[in-house]
Parts: sequence; structure tokens; C-alpha cells
Amino acid sequence: MTTFPDILPGEQIALVGPNASGKSRLAASFAGRSGARYIAFRDSYGSYGDRNYFMQQRWNLFTLEDDPPSAGEQLRKLAASCADPQAAQRRLADLTALFGLAEVLDKPLVTLSSGELRKFQLTRVLLDGPSVLVIDNPFLGLDPVARARLSGLLAGLSGTMTLMLVLSREAEIPSFITHVIPVSDGEAGEKVPLEAYLAAVLPPAVIRMRGVTVRFGDRVILDRLDWTVRQGEHWALTGANGSGKSTLLSLICADNPMAYACDIELFGRQRGSGETIWDIKRGIGFVSPELHRAFQTDAPALDIVTSGLFDTEGLYRRPTEEQRACARRWMEEFGIADLAEKPFLRLSGGQQRLCLVARAFVKDPPLYILDEPMHGLDGEQRRRVKTLLDRFCGAPGKTLLMVTHYPEEYPACIDHSLSL
Repeated sequence: MTTFPDILPGEQIALVGPNASGKSRLAASFAGRSGARYIAFRDSYGSYGDRNYFMQQRWNLFTLEDDPPSAGEQLRKLAASCADPQAAQRRLADLTALFGLAEVLDKPLVTLSSGELRKFQLTRVLLDGPSVLVIDNPFLGLDPVARARLSGLLAGLSGTMTLMLVLSREAEIPSFITHVIPVSDGEAGEKVPLEAYLAAVLPPAVIRMRGVTVRFGDRVILDRLDWTVRQGEHWALTGANGSGKSTLLSLICADNPMAYACDIELFGRQRGSGETIWDIKRGIGFVSPELHRAFQTDAPALDIVTSGLFDTEGLYRRPTEEQRACARRWMEEFGIADLAEKPFLRLSGGQQRLCLVARAFVKDPPLYILDEPMHGLDGEQRRRVKTLLDRFCGAPGKTLLMVTHYPEEYPACIDHSLSL
């Protein structure tokens, strides 16, 4: 029988291995021997033990003769059956607040979305206050935004208990995990610190933030943010107006002096270690509403696009013919080649934005940071830009951070999400 490495208080574990490696069997065995609670997800709706859930009930809810029980009724009934019902009821109140379940409790269980059902199932196994919880495939079937939210909820739980997550993809390991146990052919390997494990198996980090906090007066914009973006990942950055998205991007793009007071690495180099603003900008293709407002030079559109090769807000040096030809090719890609000689400030807002998006792509950078790149574009232009984002940002080794308030604008290559 496989012996697990000792798991110490405060450690948060990821059990990682390929399909059919035996990691689920090992996790269930560990839970049985240690007394940990165990929950396994096998698709976007169900988990082992949900034998009373039928798809026919979900889609034929209003034809049922009896009203199906609500999620709240089931949780209260389970709390009452715990060894310490009063403690379980208190935990239910705490978990309802942590998971945001207040609006879910009155819904019939069969009407819950996959994300809501996942919260219900986690609440159910936590009612009796386990000290260790093993979760098999916690992110299976969830979209990038739902994965990010669930990761945040699990991070909140990690302050009060030990979590062991069973995962097939190293890229899904949340930042609160402290150690990884690799599994191969039914055998658990040596427990490895998270950063050492990820450094060995994943592409290098393009952006790494540790405990980043930004305040303006009494207002906290970013609060102890831990975030790693690896080469080849494509991130959707979401959040309401004022949530800190622009502040976060300004820290990356060397536009915010607060970056020097934060623990930030870009392209493997610590901020404040002697690099210049131009060293940083050289590897980034950037567009944003703020950048758009800054371009007030009525130069030809071709000059605006060409200026991206030099990371300037205008063309202050004579480009080579090869550089101009490169800018023209990108204008052709974005369908604006006929605007090359027209003054930038006399173009429509949508045409200006397309010039600035082409400017972000002209130097073929390893990292694209696109803040509302399709703002002001019509339907046909948006479709064209979305197709080009998939074509160029989805290429091997290209990393993308994209902000938009319109989810339909995200290209298909998006595979990660951070919600502020």
C-alpha cells in the first residue's frame, strides 16, 4: 500500500498526475485512512453520492406533482443530523456568507447551475467541520470565470483547514497550494514545494505578483494580490468599473510608480532591479482607452502604427523602409491599409482604435495587454479583430491579458480568468 508523505498543519496539497495514474484511488484511500472528508466531481453537475439527481427532474421541473426540496431545506436537514447540530447551523451560516449562497437557498436543488451546485456540495461536506477535505476534480466542467471564483472560495477555506485537491492539469493548481504530490502508476511521489514543482513542469512565468497591495488614501485598490501568468497563457481580466483592472495593468506596463514598492517580476526579472521603462515596454504590445486619449498628434495613421516599434506616442525617428512595410502589413491585417496616409485625428473613433490595435501588434511582442481593444468598433470590425486575436495571440509562446466588459468579445484562445 502506498505511503503518503506526512502532511503538516497549514500545508495545502495538490495531488497531480495524468489520466489513469491512480490519483483518485490514492486520494480516496488517504481520506479513508485519515478520516478526511472526500468529495469527487465527475462532470459539471454531479459528484459521487448525488444519486437522487436526475436530468429529467431538471428539465421537467414544472411537470412534477410534488415540489422538489430547496437547497436550503436539504442543508438545514443535514445540519440537524450532525453530531453537534448547533455548531453545524453556525457553520451553515458562515458558509452561506463565504460562498454567497443566500440567493440560492430558496431554489430547488435541481434548478441550480453547475457553479451553484458545486457550492452546495462543498457546503454539505463541510457542515460537520472536517479538519481535512479532499476534493477530486474541483474545477471540472467550470468556465474560466467560475474556476477563478471557486479558487478564491477554496483559498478562503484554506485558512481554517487542510485541503487536498486532485488535479490532472498543473495549470489549474491554485496559488494557495503550498506543496504538490506527483502521482505515477498508482504511486505517490515525494512532496514538493509548489514553486519548485511548477518551475520544473510549467512554462516560465511572464508576470509574477506576490502580495501586491495598492492604496489611494483610505481606498484599497488591490489587496494582497498573488498572481502568476505563464508563457502561452491567455487571460480574461474581469471586474466592475473601479475594481482595479486599469491599476493592475499599469503596474505591469511600467506606467505606475507604485510598482517599485510591490513584489513584481516581469519576464523573470524583479521590478526595480535596474531595468528601464523601455526594457519593460519592449516586450509588451499594449492598447487601452487611456493610451487612445494620449494620442493627440495629427500624424498619418501609418506613423501611429509604426510608432509601436519604438514604444513612443508619436514617430520621433525616421523608420526604415522595412519597418514601414511591416506597419503596412499589420494595417492590411486589420483592414485599414487605405487609411495609411490619412491624419490620425481625422479618423473616426473606431478607425483610430484599429490603428492602435495594429500598433500593439506591429513589433510581434511576446506579451499582449489589450484593454478594451474593440471599444467603438462595429460588428464586422469586432469579428475581424476577434479572429486575428485567436490567430496571432493563440500562437505558441504568445501570452495575452485582455479586458472587456463584453464577454462575447473574448477570443476562443482565452483559457484563464482573473476577476477583481
